[in-house]
Amino acid sequence: MDKSGNKHGVRLDEEMSRESEPLTRGADPPHTRPWDYPEPIDTDSGRDPTATLNDRGGSPPGITPRDVQERSTFASLLAGVRYPATPGALAEHAREAGGPDYVVDRLSHLPDRSYGALPEVVRGLGIGHEDRRV
Repeated sequence: MDKSGNKHGVRLDEEMSRESEPLTRGADPPHTRPWDYPEPIDTDSGRDPTATLNDRGGSPPGITPRDVQERSTFASLLAGVRYPATPGALAEHAREAGGPDYVVDRLSHLPDRSYGALPEVVRGLGIGHEDRRV
């Protein structure tokens, strides 16, 4: 094969070919220098990195997976509500957002007071809250 039209010299082409041979052959590791090999992390042996935080399916301490789902439902339906808000205003906002009847009913039966933020609403509904941040 004629190398005269190549922008690299013959020597450089051969060197590059020798360096990339393990990559094309697939028998050796892809790194050409042994100090580039990634070292295993000792704390990861036998541990699934995708495992959940605890045995309750990844929910934080002090709250069940069902509480997480309920809190998420109420948070999405009450997005954009103007606080402080009364139970009637919260129920109306959830109704306008297309919330199911049981959500609107639970919000309308909250204790009659002014709620300053979503966490107060969630506590008033009796939905669990996390003990601490993870």
